[in-house]
Amino acid sequence: MIGNSHKKPRPRKRPRGFQGHVSEIDLRLLRVFHTVAEQGGFSAAEITLGKSKSSISLDISALETRLGLTLCLRGRSGFALTDEGREVLEATHALFLNLEQFRQKVNQASGMLSGTFNLYVPDNIQIHGETPLVKAIHTFTQNHPSVFMNLHSAATKEVEVAVINGQATAGIALYAQGQAPLGSRPLVAEASFLFCGARHPLFHTPEEEITLDVLTSQRMISVADAATSKAWEEIRPHFTYHAKADKVDARALLILSGGYIGFLPEIFAAPLVAQKLLRRITFNNLHLITCCHFLARMSPETSLMVETFRNLLEASY
Repeated sequence: MIGNSHKKPRPRKRPRGFQGHVSEIDLRLLRVFHTVAEQGGFSAAEITLGKSKSSISLDISALETRLGLTLCLRGRSGFALTDEGREVLEATHALFLNLEQFRQKVNQASGMLSGTFNLYVPDNIQIHGETPLVKAIHTFTQNHPSVFMNLHSAATKEVEVAVINGQATAGIALYAQGQAPLGSRPLVAEASFLFCGARHPLFHTPEEEITLDVLTSQRMISVADAATSKAWEEIRPHFTYHAKADKVDARALLILSGGYIGFLPEIFAAPLVAQKLLRRITFNNLHLITCCHFLARMSPETSLMVETFRNLLEASY
């Protein structure tokens, strides 16, 4: 029979996989791929990487050629990782974690610190000016210039969650006395007082006329469980809350509107009181107390960094 209809097809060559050593170029390309995957596409990764889409595309193509795999689909239908891409992304996570652990262990052996220190702090911490935290950050960054300081401002619950899930290297959060998590370190107490705005009916009311009945009839901003005092716990059940604001700036905005009364840290409110925009309601010296606590989830990779910063912080108080 003429022709090659009975010729057996040649078996397809199986890809040999990645055979080379991981070089600095490979690490750079993997970081680009990691960012693109985390951001969900080339366009979203442009700002983070500081590169154009065409440049990012060239990097991904170079990585695919290097690995012998198709990592992602891109085009009119949008961006999506292939099955191989998802496996490479998982391996990339593990690789970067191992590199960070290696760096930390070498630094511990040499007594040097480097890496990223993700510090989460309360949203209103900056209002206190020259605080022990400011001093500790100054000394820490001066003594360890190789550390990249990444500071996040968040509500106490967000700080706690970030420490628990490992997003935060350490955090500073506000808790009621006796309610902080086990293992946290108390730092300093903060007092908050009751205020109303210039538009509020109580702004010009004589202090002796502000009774408990008058106070409890006002529209009140809810108070976080982290803030308490003996006097407050006694009268707390008499109040009805009409608004909520977790962060101090938002709380101040509601109070300044004249529609609500609420608690603010005295140091935050002082400039607004001086401008006659706020008035402190001194009913029976009513105030709340919250305590700053240092939180950290210790790990072999971050223990030296955490202990170094904690010691500086405690020495500053």
